Amino acid sequence: MAKLFSSIKNHVLVGLGIGLASPLALSSVAWYLMHHTLIFKKADLLLIGCVAVNLLWVNYFNKINKENIIRGIVSATFLCAFAFFFYKVSQEA
Repeated sequence: MAKLFSSIKNHVLVGLGIGLASPLALSSVAWYLMHHTLIFKKADLLLIGCVAVNLLWVNYFNKINKENIIRGIVSATFLCAFAFFFYKVSQEA
């Protein structure tokens, strides 16, 4: 697996794609759990956990020296955090 990711081009858009795809996939699972189970009914912070997965990606790409990919992942993390903020604000109103 390390060989697969080390051959990825060191580009910001690649990092943006990775940084948006992984929280989106995990958020869809969390959204399903929040709307179909009683335990996770009020677990909005589960969505922040989906965004926090990007920290694992940042750590991994830091080890293989892909700085531009890290920049894209961090940008995507901020976009997802703003989206969560607006979700919480609209839910309160």
